[in-house]
Amino acid sequence: MCCTFCLAGLKMGCRRTDCLATPLSGLFEKLGSLVGSCPLYFFIIPVLLSAALSGGFLFLKDREDNDLERQFTPKNGPSKVTRAFVGENFPYNDTMFSEERQYNQSNFASIIAVSTDNSNILAKPAFEDILRLNNKILNITVDSGRLGFNDLCARTNGECVSNDILKIVSDKVAITYPGSSPDFFGSVLGGVITDPGGSVISAQAVKLFYYLGNQESSADGSKSWLRGFKALLSDEMGSEHTDVRFKLNIIFEALLQAKTGEIVRTIPVILCVLQLCLPLPSHLFLLDRLDNVRNKVWVAVFGVLSSALAALSSLGLLLYIGVPLVITVANSIFLILGIGLNNMFIMVSDWQHTNVADPVPKRMAHTYKEAVMSITITALTDVLKFFIGIKSDFPSVQSFCLYTSISIIFCYIYTITFFGAFLALNGRREASNRHWLTCMKIPSDNPDHSSKIYNICCVGGDYDKNTGAEKKQPASNFFKDYYGPFLIKPWVKGAVIFLYLAYLALSILGCFNIQQGTELYDLAADESHVTRFNQKDRQYFSDYGPSVMVIVNEMFPYWNKTKRDQLQGCLEEFKQLHFVEEKVYTSWLDSYLTYGQQRHLNLDDKDVFLKNLKDFFNVFPFLKQDLNLTGDAIYATRFFIQTVNISSANMEIKMLHDLKTAAGRCSVAPLSVYNREFIFMDQYDIVVSSTIKNVGVITTVMLVVSLLLIPNPVCSLWVTASIGSVTVGVTGFMSAWDVSLDSISMIIFTICIGFTVDFSAHMSYAFVSSKRQSPDDKAVDALSNLGYPILQGALSTILGVSVLASSNFHTFRTFFKLFFLVMFFGMVHGLVFIPVFLTITFSFKMFFSPQKIVIFIDTNGQ
Repeated sequence: MCCTFCLAGLKMGCRRTDCLATPLSGLFEKLGSLVGSCPLYFFIIPVLLSAALSGGFLFLKDREDNDLERQFTPKNGPSKVTRAFVGENFPYNDTMFSEERQYNQSNFASIIAVSTDNSNILAKPAFEDILRLNNKILNITVDSGRLGFNDLCARTNGECVSNDILKIVSDKVAITYPGSSPDFFGSVLGGVITDPGGSVISAQAVKLFYYLGNQESSADGSKSWLRGFKALLSDEMGSEHTDVRFKLNIIFEALLQAKTGEIVRTIPVILCVLQLCLPLPSHLFLLDRLDNVRNKVWVAVFGVLSSALAALSSLGLLLYIGVPLVITVANSIFLILGIGLNNMFIMVSDWQHTNVADPVPKRMAHTYKEAVMSITITALTDVLKFFIGIKSDFPSVQSFCLYTSISIIFCYIYTITFFGAFLALNGRREASNRHWLTCMKIPSDNPDHSSKIYNICCVGGDYDKNTGAEKKQPASNFFKDYYGPFLIKPWVKGAVIFLYLAYLALSILGCFNIQQGTELYDLAADESHVTRFNQKDRQYFSDYGPSVMVIVNEMFPYWNKTKRDQLQGCLEEFKQLHFVEEKVYTSWLDSYLTYGQQRHLNLDDKDVFLKNLKDFFNVFPFLKQDLNLTGDAIYATRFFIQTVNISSANMEIKMLHDLKTAAGRCSVAPLSVYNREFIFMDQYDIVVSSTIKNVGVITTVMLVVSLLLIPNPVCSLWVTASIGSVTVGVTGFMSAWDVSLDSISMIIFTICIGFTVDFSAHMSYAFVSSKRQSPDDKAVDALSNLGYPILQGALSTILGVSVLASSNFHTFRTFFKLFFLVMFFGMVHGLVFIPVFLTITFSFKMFFSPQKIVIFIDTNGQ
């Protein structure tokens, strides 16, 4: 007698890690039955909740916060620490204004005038136009004519800080370019041609500054004067001989506030337009059946409306509780609409697989059991990802992540309540065989002797008599009968693997060519005054960059000749950097040593050194601001170097890195470097590490969640690997599409990468849940069920956000580009790469892992 033992424990089922999938599926099945039985409750309550929460928009104006420094720079950036040190040791002297010694943004206005015919702007008639415009600016008055520029200006020795270049040119004094402090002309003249001796022959552009005082008592008057300046320059954009551009130090915030307010206040209008425009691709996909009963016109409309209500509810709730509203939040509206569309297509696909003869609650139970689990996987990972993003170093990222995570929660809830309820109501209409538009009962078969028009318009309700489900759409049949069988052919799999390797190689190559850095005016509109000013500034004034403070951070014996020489050696290293102009250098120490030589002072003696400082500062009062001298100790000092050829954000990154490296090499004293623009450059040190960290967190979260919810660990690993694959692809192709890696694209990049898992997770879940036996059959079955919904979701989302491609704002165009890349590569992974890799992996496992071991035991003991 023989006994056969089938060791079924080796089958895949015992190696599953989906400890939550089975109970959750049962829970969703019961929920679907409940929604199908009582749809009105689940439909009305979300509408009432959205109406109540939308009242939060009353607080919109109070919640707007687009302060550039606060929102778009790292909270604990090193330059902010240095600025605090500078402010403590070198406080402002309001009677001795010095632009290079400013450690905070001051109130100022600036113009750039460019000759229209590339002629010399310092000669007539262009220069006369500049003088006339300058006089108009100086004559601006505010507060009913009570305050003018002379009342509000920044002062030096009691006189307004003026544009000396105008007087020098008017007096026909020779100008040596670029000059040296205090007569440095590199920042005010552009497109300069000089003679061999360095004297200016001609210039194409001139920049003028109008600095205002920092006194709190005149703050309102300064803001009013700046508004008057803007009003004047908006009308005075140049003449026949000059082209004029202007900028205010407060204009960034003003533009961003207008931008946020304009977008968010018109959300209801945007949503109404999207209700008409965004569902069009959805209608096209869901309407490829022309059946007057089975088509899903209203399902598409309410699918978009569900996402719109989620966006309104989340924004309203967070506005109620006081969360700052930053411009980056505006992108979340389009993001949530994309998520909602994907959810809608998954739900509709599973609904169409149910038996049309079953009661609506049973059909809804089946739909929820299959679809909501897949939706839950992606929703959970997205929410966790964004909640983790709240700990970002950038406040703007924090606000976005909070708004978006709450929006995703609402989108998920409204999908399984509001949208599910409407799907049930629509199912009741279909069960009664009612017309999609008139809701009148219509025949399911063509009546005898009826016209073709009548049969087209007034007949519907057909279904597949063999399966009892709705007839599959042509596109679904395409995935089942053509695409799926084609994809599993051995030679096609080989071609797919070759294609993937080529994709990976090109992507990795692109990663090495990606640019870092951002232009601050990218936050403003393309045609704004800020953008046009900064473009001219880059074009004509990039030869000379910012003046940089080199700071000695602690007490130092400047009278000790040995150590002093070592310190000056460190300062010489800065001047030897290729982007530093060696001849333009401000040093109180060099000036003091020269002063001591002229007066035969022994400055190597501490008492002599300290005693004569007072007389030295009487001769050179500006340099007194460069020392923190308290008693007989010098606690901190600063020197100034002039940077050159900083023509791009990449050069800014290199400059900041090399300056910090040079400071770190000095062993005789701790040094630091600072310019107020460094506050914004700090992002360069953080953006790459933050992006890598965020992608790593997303990958880890996705792995954990998928291990819990996807019925096979191998599928979970492939889904996780797809994140890395798409990340590399998007990063590589960013460079080809002229998208730099900066704080803005980092936000969008991190957001979008989270959605790469959607298509791969849906496909993997369908693959492993298939009841077919062979891996190839599983792949065809998964493509048959989800291929078309994935295609629908991707193309609908891309079409939906395509309105951003023509936006006047760089932020929104960047969002479109990255979202397009993510959705496209995610779709290709879901429809091409993942099915092939899963079939190869499972075929490999089946070959090396026998499913059954048979043991024969002879009862006779032989």
